[in-house]
Amino acid sequence: MRYLDFERPLATLEEELQELRRRYETERNEELLGRIERLEREVKRLRKEIFSNLTRWQKVQLARHPDRPKPLDLIAHMCDDFVELHGDRLFGDDAAVVAGLAKMGKYGVVVIGIQKGKDTEENLKRNFGMAHPEGYRKAIRLFDLADKLHLPVLTLVDTPGAYPGIGAEERGQFSAIAHSIRRMLLLKVPSVAFITGEGGSGGALALAAADRVYMLEYSIYSVISPEGAASILFKDASRNREAAETLRITADDLYEFGIIDGVIKEPLGGAHRDPKTTALRIRRTFLKALKELKGRSPRTLRMRRFKKYVRMGKWLEESY
Repeated sequence: MRYLDFERPLATLEEELQELRRRYETERNEELLGRIERLEREVKRLRKEIFSNLTRWQKVQLARHPDRPKPLDLIAHMCDDFVELHGDRLFGDDAAVVAGLAKMGKYGVVVIGIQKGKDTEENLKRNFGMAHPEGYRKAIRLFDLADKLHLPVLTLVDTPGAYPGIGAEERGQFSAIAHSIRRMLLLKVPSVAFITGEGGSGGALALAAADRVYMLEYSIYSVISPEGAASILFKDASRNREAAETLRITADDLYEFGIIDGVIKEPLGGAHRDPKTTALRIRRTFLKALKELKGRSPRTLRMRRFKKYVRMGKWLEESY
């Protein structure tokens, strides 16, 4: 278990608790059991205390936690079956985007996710969750397949943003993102998007222009990172904490603004503490949304989708 800075007091207690549990496996006495039970209560109390008073910057740190469950982890728990499909039929296969056909209860589903790695080697393979144009074109291919097979779409978004490299721009990164957003808006089938970690800029929006958009409790969703905003606003990237507070990019903020449709509560301590429970909560939310959407005609889905995004953004004009 890797701990964030604000979790350090918790780390000390949990390490002590693990040591006592190891001892109990061999010693097994009532005194030791009593110490374990008292320490378990103290750990639970402290965890509740820490996670009930998180700042926006601390939530950003949780959204970026290296142990946070990735789309393939979530798919393994929430889907009864999954067959991954590869390639964009134009250039190649982008490992940062995972996509395929899944079975979820009685429904067939098209599932698309942006995948970060679990270690340095996999992060290099997955390009740290930053998709190339061929990744978004793979997603477009799956959107086409969803319409052809009349299957609902579920997307899982966790990316700092689309890859900004020269090669990606040469292969039409801006066009791939724009076409992915457009194609998702024109889907004839229901679509539900989940921001599971970082939802960065157009790279995230390319897979989140859905009928319903939900965020995990400690995920973030923003046009720019706190570091990027701090560099522009304050000319100092180290003021990222201040920028995070100003941007208001957490799930609760975006629900309050009406940008998303709901917040999915995470297990105490974050999604990485219990990926299975997190996945099952996403599944439950998806199936509930699908039940509400599946009876609508393609024309109604498109019309409501269009209205949903057109009405976002509010401002007040003051007369002087």
